[in-house]
Amino acid sequence: MRRFLLLPTLLAGLAQAAEPIAIDVYRDPNCGCCSAWIDHLEQNGFAVADHVVNDMAAVKLEHGVPHRLGSCHTGVIDGKFVEGHVPAADILKLRAQPDLIGAAVPGMPLGSPGMEMGEHKDAYQVIGVSGQGQERVIAEYPGN
Repeated sequence: MRRFLLLPTLLAGLAQAAEPIAIDVYRDPNCGCCSAWIDHLEQNGFAVADHVVNDMAAVKLEHGVPHRLGSCHTGVIDGKFVEGHVPAADILKLRAQPDLIGAAVPGMPLGSPGMEMGEHKDAYQVIGVSGQGQERVIAEYPGN
């Protein structure tokens, strides 16, 4: 009998684990790689609210994205910014680091999620930003 009482609890836990993670993505209406990055997020279990805006500079300013770390689109998850082509796995790392207010992949490196073009891959880093403005590398990806 006890086994049957545990089953609903276990199933409820599994249902919660499978729920998508909500993220807001702000992008320019003319950006194709932004849509490809959104596809990457959705394929990795994120529920994306896609916001097409004309003034991306205002979005970046509002969410505290340092100018030098800028890219083409900005995500917001749990009040933290996700700038550029940050891989889904690194967004999960960001969520687990309370001292960070955001993460960025500056520029548009080939081979990053949403920027896949053939076999070429640029080396790039995912930069975490603390509430004090300090930056640190939270992931590195080699080029070829």
